[in-house]
Amino acid sequence: MSKYDDLYRLYEIKSEIEQGGGFERIEKQHERGKYTARERIEILLDEDSFVELFSFVQHRCTDFGMDEQSGACDGVVTGYGKIDGRTVFVFSQDFTVFGGALGEMHAKKISQLMDMAVQCKAPIIGLNDSGGARIQEGVLSLDGYGHVFYRNTIYSGVVPQISVIMGPCAGGAVYSPAITDFVIMVNGSSQMFITGPKVIESVTGEKISSEDLGGAKVHNEISGNAHFQAASEEEALNIVRNLLDYLPSHWEGKSPPKMKNDKNTEEVLELIPEDSSRPYDVKKIVDMIVDDGSFLEVQKEFAKNLVVGFARLNGDVIGLVCNQPKFMAGGLDLHSADKGARFIRFCDSFNIPIITFVDVTGFFPGVKQEHGGIIRHGAKLLYAYSEATVPKVTVITRKAFGGAYVALNSKSIGADLVFAWPNAEIAVMGAAGAVNILYGKEINQSDHPDQLRTNWMDQYKEKFSNPYVAAKYGLVDDVIDPRMTRNKLIQSLDVLKNKNEKRPAKKHGNIPL
Repeated sequence: MSKYDDLYRLYEIKSEIEQGGGFERIEKQHERGKYTARERIEILLDEDSFVELFSFVQHRCTDFGMDEQSGACDGVVTGYGKIDGRTVFVFSQDFTVFGGALGEMHAKKISQLMDMAVQCKAPIIGLNDSGGARIQEGVLSLDGYGHVFYRNTIYSGVVPQISVIMGPCAGGAVYSPAITDFVIMVNGSSQMFITGPKVIESVTGEKISSEDLGGAKVHNEISGNAHFQAASEEEALNIVRNLLDYLPSHWEGKSPPKMKNDKNTEEVLELIPEDSSRPYDVKKIVDMIVDDGSFLEVQKEFAKNLVVGFARLNGDVIGLVCNQPKFMAGGLDLHSADKGARFIRFCDSFNIPIITFVDVTGFFPGVKQEHGGIIRHGAKLLYAYSEATVPKVTVITRKAFGGAYVALNSKSIGADLVFAWPNAEIAVMGAAGAVNILYGKEINQSDHPDQLRTNWMDQYKEKFSNPYVAAKYGLVDDVIDPRMTRNKLIQSLDVLKNKNEKRPAKKHGNIPL
């Protein structure tokens, strides 16, 4: 046999591997409106940049006729490539091979890829399309999941980890995406659940479809398990590319800067209603202050009373946490506390400065909130802000009441700089509520209750709740013209860019997030 015969054999084997589960299964994948594992990688990465690893790996199972089925790549394509010229590591589960089910060697490929990504200080992207654990391999498939979960955990905060759900992701398999930083789902074709509809019906009698149980809409709007939803696979993969534009490749790196720019922020003055009880859209304020078109909202449809996301300020990446008065008057509930805490911890892990826009009436009241654990969930937000050592700047745009004022990056829990707009109210509670508690009896007995209430409310605001009182005690660093907010934030982040805050040595804290 000549060396050319050897080469012919090599390319023949590679060609067979690239066919995945074969023509018929690929056609079925396309009929479902889904791309193959390799097609997804091709869409995701820069052209001709993918380098495949471990392509010859096969399973070692001999039971249930598996010894007669080789299975190309053991059902997962792994390797590295470029996105906008930056190195990323990718695994893409192949539903045409064993339904993408995870077995021993399948998991080993993913684990080795993750190890290599961390050594190379590059993000990890998982394209999930799997029927779950490979039953034929028994406990070895479960052990394989454990190895993946372990790496998701120990590499959390080391390199960004992004999961794209592009088909089923059921049972224990869902815990890998849940530990990663961001989860992207495709409407109509991706689902996540611990137990499927058939099991639920057999145990509880409840009937529900896979989509209604664990589809993209459910996890983006109700459970909060996903961060983005896409109408198509192409859109989902483009979200990955766009998201990575804001992220550093590893915790010691920096997000890639863009060209610095300037803008007119005069109109910001008109965005806040004079009547402090009227709602407004905080995203309009964000768009007015950050670089044009740079705001990328995260978990847009979940816990809408808190807006979080990335943006650029004078070319540099920032993380934003903002009360949204359009929903629940911007009050904090258990879902928004979770949402904010997780986002803050991500920003802190990857050295992204955090800017907080505060307009909060308090923690949302009610039996449902109390019984749902608002104390436990609210503590996560306090903990995340207190723990974060990145530059942290707060702008109080209107109300900052009660414990929610403290929780939203106040001076007392570590804010580096706090600014307030002239109309800000900072107090234990609003003037109306305070006056009703302090002077309710006198008001009820008065011949002119409305006038008396208004007088006492004016006195309360003058003495306790205006921003100059907080500034007098050093709890607000400056009361600023709203039109100067962008410039103040740029100056603040410039002076804080070399911030180095040390904390007491310890193993870790004890608040689960």
